[in-house]
Amino acid sequence: VQLQASGGGSVQAGGSLKLSCAVTRRAFGSNAVGWFRQAPGKEREFVATISSRGGYTYYADSVKGRFTISRDAAKNTVYLLMSSLRPDDTAVYYCASTNGPTSTYRDVNMYNAWGQGTQVTVSS
Repeated sequence: VQLQASGGGSVQAGGSLKLSCAVTRRAFGSNAVGWFRQAPGKEREFVATISSRGGYTYYADSVKGRFTISRDAAKNTVYLLMSSLRPDDTAVYYCASTNGPTSTYRDVNMYNAWGQGTQVTVSS
């Protein structure tokens, strides 16, 4: 499975950004895809995951109501729309895939393929 993340950038607090994660076509329909982020000096943390068929979504409490994860089967792409961004959302964002059970979606160690990171910087 190969993943490629894009769409990061710099934005002021309150603004929006949309990240994209292109996934290998063969793996797209059989793996859940999630977004994680890592700020300087901190551990990588769960942000959101969407199930393999797109029927279920899961969010970290810190982003619930502000971020929306979605997927486009025609483009083999998963998106993360980030709104009402805050300075503490600043981090490198990674997309990753897993074929594990839903109970493990928040566990970074259960993801077996990762894309390169994309930097998101939110200024106050």
